[in-house]
Amino acid sequence: MIDRLSQIEKRFNDIEHEMAVPETAENPRRLQALARERAGLEDVVMRYRQYQMTARSLDELRELLINEADDEMRTLIKQETASLEKRLEQEEEELKKALLPKDPNDERDVIMEIRAGTGGDEAGIFAADLFRMYSRYAQLLGWQAEVIDRSEPHLGSLKEIVFEVRGRGAFSRLKYERGVHRVQRVPTTEASGRIHTSTATVAVLPEADEVEMDIDPADLKIDIFHSGGAGGQNVNKVATAVRITHLPTNTVVVCQDERSQLRNRQKAMAVLRARLLDAEREKRESEISAERRCQVGSGERAEKIRTYNFPQDRITDHRTGLTIHNLPRVLEGYLDELINAVAASEQAKQLEANLV
Repeated sequence: MIDRLSQIEKRFNDIEHEMAVPETAENPRRLQALARERAGLEDVVMRYRQYQMTARSLDELRELLINEADDEMRTLIKQETASLEKRLEQEEEELKKALLPKDPNDERDVIMEIRAGTGGDEAGIFAADLFRMYSRYAQLLGWQAEVIDRSEPHLGSLKEIVFEVRGRGAFSRLKYERGVHRVQRVPTTEASGRIHTSTATVAVLPEADEVEMDIDPADLKIDIFHSGGAGGQNVNKVATAVRITHLPTNTVVVCQDERSQLRNRQKAMAVLRARLLDAEREKRESEISAERRCQVGSGERAEKIRTYNFPQDRITDHRTGLTIHNLPRVLEGYLDELINAVAASEQAKQLEANLV
């Protein structure tokens, strides 16, 4: 492990040196790649340097103990040595965790897509509930959530919504939310009190940079049209909505939430880059055998990850088995307990795989 850590520290130093070279500053693509690699190594390097400092202090104490004749001082040194030995063990365990393979997308902003699934009107209401939940979660963490496109059949219901979440580490947290979410509750229109089951799907895509996902303008078909959403006459009288079709993949993106055609186009391009990047990721992962994968589920949208049961006031995450009895609080954006449990489960699986 120490040899590997030494190599990582050397690479970290090499990156810092290269980033300081004027030629690198003139190459945005290279500079961005180096900055992202450096950010991915920084935590491990800082932990390794702290581990080295603790190890050196421990060696000095052991050396001091050999040459110390005073009994009272020897007792104090032994106590400090025991404390440092315990700290060194803890730091070593943290280093093992830090060495686990990092998701290169963890620090990215995200594009989230929520779609109503089975369950008719109730599915649309549930999709709106999920959007509010993630908006509140972003607000609690100091992130920004901004709508890109929405399909709202009627007030309080969403057929589909696409939105961006910007904040440090957004993907590292929200990636655990992708999949099928199931709700069980009694609709307000149900006179007999019968419980209905509905679903909504959540997709979480890491946002791609322009220099990273280079799209040939010749591959794009761009249509401008009048917004069909809510917003009054000012929105609908001017053609500001944008539809972009990526011809090679037939990927279609629509953005009509902004009053500015330029802003709608910028947002639509951001979604398109994210979808194309995600398609590349899925292609790469499909080429990796199941035995070599170590992740929580497949992350596919067809996988049911969580059930929200209103009559019993509980939420159950099917990946970890965790059940929480305070559904209104979770829907207010307090998701950390659920997300932390899934993250810890994935980390444990990775550690186990590394020991095999």
